[in-house]
Amino acid sequence: MVLNDRDKQQWPALMVQAQRGSQQAYERLLRALLPAIRAQVSQQIYDRSQVEDVVQDVLLTLHRVRHTYDSDYPFMPWLQAIIRARCIDALRRQGYRRYEVVDDDYCEASSTAESQPLTDDPQLRHYLQQLPARQREMVEFVHLNEKSLAEAASHHQLSLSAVKSLLHRALVNLRRIGAKHE
Repeated sequence: MVLNDRDKQQWPALMVQAQRGSQQAYERLLRALLPAIRAQVSQQIYDRSQVEDVVQDVLLTLHRVRHTYDSDYPFMPWLQAIIRARCIDALRRQGYRRYEVVDDDYCEASSTAESQPLTDDPQLRHYLQQLPARQREMVEFVHLNEKSLAEAASHHQLSLSAVKSLLHRALVNLRRIGAKHE
């Protein structure tokens, strides 16, 4: 017998029976959960060819960890955590990235704007000049020259935490300076 959505209240009881060894309850539960699992996976995985693989992975995980379900807690959040974890794993395996379609006119306009260095902006230069020298150096090195924190630490012979601290203080000071000017 296949359960429908109205029977979701039975899912926790079926899981408890399955934990106690009832094969019939376990089969009923899996048949009832399958459409719900498929629907939730389809909301998170956009590649239709991968949806069924993830659904199967969720079912295998459910089988492996069914002993961890605690009937004192709601069933659906437990199940949803499993589904979410398997979807994330699948997306990581495929190196998931979302690509945005960008208008060519926008690209041309932004490329001309990017050709001018940020330090040519008089307002930015004014704000940076108000920072203490070490904070200004870190902001320029990391953010304007697009260097990594590790590169900044090595170049300035500082620890990584010192670089982070200087950048944090610089950000706080820039916010304070910007608030004064507005």
